[in-house]
Amino acid sequence: MRSMINRLFSIKMKNGAFAIMLSIVLFSQGIAQQNNDKKMQWWTDARFGLFVHWGLFSVAGGEWKGKPSKGGEHFMLYEKILVKEYGTLASELNPTKFNSDDWVKAAKDAGMKYIVITTKHHEGFAMFNSPSNNYNIVKASPYGKDPMAMLAKSCKKYGLKLCFYYSLGRDWADPDVPTNWPKKGGRSNTWDYPNEDAKDFSKYFERKVKPQVKELLTQYGPVGVMWFDTPELINKEQSKELRELILKLQPNCIINERIGNGEGDFNVSEQKLDKETTIVTKPWESCITISKQWGYNKYDTTFKSPEVLVRNLIEVVSGNGNFLLNIGPNAQGEISPKSLERMAAVGQWMKVNGESIYGTHAWKIKGEKTAMEADKPIDGNQKNTMKDVFNDATSQKTPADIRFTAKGNNVYVFVRSWKTSDALVHAIALEKEKVKSVSLLGYADKVNWKQSEDGLSITLPADFKPTLPIYTFKITLQ
Repeated sequence: MRSMINRLFSIKMKNGAFAIMLSIVLFSQGIAQQNNDKKMQWWTDARFGLFVHWGLFSVAGGEWKGKPSKGGEHFMLYEKILVKEYGTLASELNPTKFNSDDWVKAAKDAGMKYIVITTKHHEGFAMFNSPSNNYNIVKASPYGKDPMAMLAKSCKKYGLKLCFYYSLGRDWADPDVPTNWPKKGGRSNTWDYPNEDAKDFSKYFERKVKPQVKELLTQYGPVGVMWFDTPELINKEQSKELRELILKLQPNCIINERIGNGEGDFNVSEQKLDKETTIVTKPWESCITISKQWGYNKYDTTFKSPEVLVRNLIEVVSGNGNFLLNIGPNAQGEISPKSLERMAAVGQWMKVNGESIYGTHAWKIKGEKTAMEADKPIDGNQKNTMKDVFNDATSQKTPADIRFTAKGNNVYVFVRSWKTSDALVHAIALEKEKVKSVSLLGYADKVNWKQSEDGLSITLPADFKPTLPIYTFKITLQ
């Protein structure tokens, strides 16, 4: 669109025809942008969602043939397991302890507004009723029921948006899915289907992708987001065709960038929080694991603390993004106690401080580095050899610092992991902003503050102890 406008500007207008054409283009572009912004509004207001990785990999739980497996939920690739052999895991998939109400209520109580769940991961197995392909939980497992139908009812009951993850450019159960990362055939099933050159993505696209996406969009009611993963070798025409199919079936459905070729509505940042000073204007989302793994793994013991999780949430929202926190239920359909405990703790903080997250946007700056320590990745001293598996680049450090969000005439100041009784906010100095009032979310009494040329000085009330060491001050500007 921009290139078209530039070409029109470069043409010498001998009459009004080009001016009329340009006006039409600009008007159409403006209407399209307004419609897309309106469709995106619930998502940008929500700011916080739950990601769920659940599949046949959950049955293995990080183990294969009695030994710890390589590659987490990607172990079919790393162990080079034949489709026929890997498929035997379906006979053990019987999540009788799965309760969709419990899952959705736990997400709601954590302060989350939407749920994204893996309907088909790279292994190719569908966790929903797929009439077009029998390799699914209803037809191939003893469970014989559709968990997506149950989740749809529970999301409607509790007022959360149901969103579907779908692995687009990888499918190790299908013979026609070539890949090119990190090299030709690097993420393909080359042990069952060794001839990479014979693979025809268009056959897989027509035979599996389009029918299953249609099923997801016609069997469960409104779908908030189609969350694709790994576009790999999908071409521009196919990405565009897939987008058109989605919007024909559900015009209000949002699509992430991994549909490929610039056809998505928002960008994805995986296992990282972006740079400290970055404020991104285009809608974006950061998906981060609550533990080290995406899917259930019995050997996974590294869980982020509630304080770190809330810090991550603030870090993302202060940069204009959404925070998608991932958990991995087990094969019985249970969310781990460690995950539930942390979600509940985040929820307690959100009950008090939610207004500083929901419906907010980035302020003029993201934050201040007051007393900030240098961040260090969790696995900073370890060589990361599987970038698409153990790729967590977030920090578990908790340095004292300040972050901002805004809504209307209010600026929310997050004083995080503070070690002293006073905080000086340099960005709200007297010559820059005029403060009308200051309050502390969750605290009914008066807050002592003073604005000067150096900044806004706030005293942290000694008689107030937040559920987590993160204070949220609401600054109303004149």
